[in-house]
Amino acid sequence: MVQCKSGADTSADHNKPNIIFILADDLGYGDLGIYGQTKIETPNINRLAATGMLFTQHYCGSPVSAPSRCVLLTGMHTGHAQVRGNDEWGERGDVWDYRAMIADSTLEGQRPLASGTVTLPGLLQKTGYKTGMIGKWGLGAPHTESIPTKMGFDYFFGINCQRMAHTYYPVFLYENEHRYYLDNDTVPPGTKLPEGADPLDSSAYSSFTLKEYAPDVMFTKLTGFVNDNRHDRFFLYWANPIPHVALQAPQGWVDYYVKKFGDEEPYLGEKGYFPHRYPHAAYAAMISYFDEQVGKLVQQLKDLKLYENTLIIFTSDNGPTFNGGTDSPWFDSGGPFRCEQGYAKGNVNEGGIRVPMIASWPGRIKNGAVSDHISAFWDITPTLCEIAGVKAPDDTDGISFVPELTGQMQKEHEYLYWEFPESGGQQAVRIGDFKAMRKNMHKGNTVFEFYDLKNDPAETTNIADQHPEKIEKVQQIIKSVHQKSFNERWQIEILDNN
Repeated sequence: MVQCKSGADTSADHNKPNIIFILADDLGYGDLGIYGQTKIETPNINRLAATGMLFTQHYCGSPVSAPSRCVLLTGMHTGHAQVRGNDEWGERGDVWDYRAMIADSTLEGQRPLASGTVTLPGLLQKTGYKTGMIGKWGLGAPHTESIPTKMGFDYFFGINCQRMAHTYYPVFLYENEHRYYLDNDTVPPGTKLPEGADPLDSSAYSSFTLKEYAPDVMFTKLTGFVNDNRHDRFFLYWANPIPHVALQAPQGWVDYYVKKFGDEEPYLGEKGYFPHRYPHAAYAAMISYFDEQVGKLVQQLKDLKLYENTLIIFTSDNGPTFNGGTDSPWFDSGGPFRCEQGYAKGNVNEGGIRVPMIASWPGRIKNGAVSDHISAFWDITPTLCEIAGVKAPDDTDGISFVPELTGQMQKEHEYLYWEFPESGGQQAVRIGDFKAMRKNMHKGNTVFEFYDLKNDPAETTNIADQHPEKIEKVQQIIKSVHQKSFNERWQIEILDNN
């Protein structure tokens, strides 16, 4: 009989569900209808919430991609996680040259995790789950030990390198350790409209729509994994690159939103990626296309009679972005949180780290439940370990929220902690309804801002001078949890020298 970290007995195989973890990329807290979005239609994801639990106070691991995914898969917050920022491993050469990466796979990928790193899929794999990953990896590079199939996944199909995900029409994807070539030409991210082209003429943008749309190909492989493993217990990690820019979406959905929104100013590529004639329509189209795929996956589970014993969790790796033609304020992508540049992706403000999360598990989670339990990505590992009947690692920073899912008494966090060495060096600590935050740490800033999130979710009124005792507690927490990173890029002098 296996005892999990929480002490719960979940050893009976017939009680172990299939687990599907869906991770969106740069999807804001307010980008889903169930979280208040009024312009973008997401009926299938809304339905997941109607048949499950919606979390209002869930946090990602970091305000950017790679460290957030590291936290998710290892259960360790960024005070001591291996990956604390995006590091493209630039000493290898011109890693930002798209054509060079196509010609030389040793230029792909990010700085890798250490060989032998204990990961969530590896733990589930050892307890009998078939493990598969579809989508964007971003935690290593080809020819290293830090690729999905050496980090706990039986099967991988998707994008190894997050820079290669900057187009949805890549030359290749990966299937396990090998390139899987698509029938696409090389159009490097950053390519502008042809000289002399009319920016109001849709045909001027035709070169940015190629033959094989990567999310279509990945979804076919995803449904294949589910079908192939329908007689086994499986864990599926769907790390969809949508809605991360570039703005590239199926034309049918773009046309739908052009009709809904009307004419708009084109995006000409001045903030990176690719131009688009209808940027608002394209962003909405990407999310609705993703939502459509979620609906198809749920229907497949029902057709295979797997739905009733499958836990589906849906969330996002960080808050909404500000570049590539997106317009988060227009969509109100942050919901109650600020989402303009400087407050969303790349920042430890609520708009950068508070993310949507929905959990659906028929018969185990009450329909239409809403939870204000304060949770974070480092809770996912102990939660899924408990469900799978395997002991969580002793060094996890997480607390299983299985009791919250099933209507039992839930243990709460004393605090949540983030450090982020990019964007000037940032740090945040949440204690109850309050949050301490400081930025510009690389310039020597040691002063905390302090916010009452219950009454001021947009973080507009700094009340640090009213709570010196709480600031002192924050400083004590930081001293107890921060460990100096092995990577100079991720070190913060005022933390490491105190």
